[in-house]
Amino acid sequence: MKKYGVIMAGGGGTRFWPLSRQKTPKQFLNLTGKEKMVNEAIDRLAYTVDKADIFVVTNATQSEMMRQTTTGRVQPNHILAEPSAQNTAACVGYTAMEILRKYGDGIMIVTPSDAYIKDTPAFTRVLSQAVEAAQTQDKLVTIGITPTFAATGYGYIKFENAGSGAMPVLEFKEKPDEETARAYLATGQYAWNSGMFIWKASTILKLFQALIPDIYALLEKIGDAMGTPEEKAVTEAVYPKIRKISVDYAIMEPSAAAGDVLVVAGEFGWNDVGSWDMMGALYDPDARGNLAIGDVLAMDTSDSVLYSSGKLIAAVGVDNLIVVETPDAVLVCPKDRAQDVKLVVDALRDAGRNELL
Repeated sequence: MKKYGVIMAGGGGTRFWPLSRQKTPKQFLNLTGKEKMVNEAIDRLAYTVDKADIFVVTNATQSEMMRQTTTGRVQPNHILAEPSAQNTAACVGYTAMEILRKYGDGIMIVTPSDAYIKDTPAFTRVLSQAVEAAQTQDKLVTIGITPTFAATGYGYIKFENAGSGAMPVLEFKEKPDEETARAYLATGQYAWNSGMFIWKASTILKLFQALIPDIYALLEKIGDAMGTPEEKAVTEAVYPKIRKISVDYAIMEPSAAAGDVLVVAGEFGWNDVGSWDMMGALYDPDARGNLAIGDVLAMDTSDSVLYSSGKLIAAVGVDNLIVVETPDAVLVCPKDRAQDVKLVVDALRDAGRNELL
């Protein structure tokens, strides 16, 4: 069966402020020093899917930059522009409708644009297992990450432990506290939720129709206009009316309860690199646990993230700190408050400081 790659790239990456901005969110950043994150996602997926069959879904305000960024990797008409941000159910349903109406049914491999994966061959092997399960069992398949520590920043997938291969999902769990996370790991029945999905386009749309018929009806209106002169106008008029809900809540959780979700678990050096304190996934720390990127002088400093885009950062006698310098802003916060960087973005927006967003 034909395979399609779908890369979700509409996020804002607010926890990576001040480097990540509305015009250049996290997926456009070169955090690894090798390539921009969205291009790394495309190149990884190209081991499983022909590049001619890869789609990128982004916000309309970012679509032109996305076309420029992915030139030579993704066909321009495969950059799908969302008129507004309506969460992942809308994104997934819209892309499934696009594929089914214009190109024919096939296996959709849905991944985020901004995760880091160290071991591409291992990732490719896990994807192959998931694709086979989606083809042969006509169920929803997700990729789980074999936990390596009691993480509290990830959601968890509880599964029926069949040893290997595609295993039945019993339940999706929210981010736990550390004690609960340790209990999860002790059972051997939990994986981290990577936010990667594999399914037939026809299968996911049938579930949209059954579980969220209001959203399906709007997507069908868009689908009926596809390939006509009215497609753009209809999409822009209808898409913002789609209810905001994640595909996890709308589809994955009720489908798991009905026994229709499988998980393939693997370990391939995955990290969602969602905030500055996670940069250790990309760079090796020095002997004192510091990550120093750019022009940095660290003296009697430990366990800190120091990122310079040009100016010298001189840190003396500090511990457990994040310092990020960009041409128009400097961020300073404790590492254990890295998740709260998004509050800075909220405060700037409330204050009308749009030039810094």
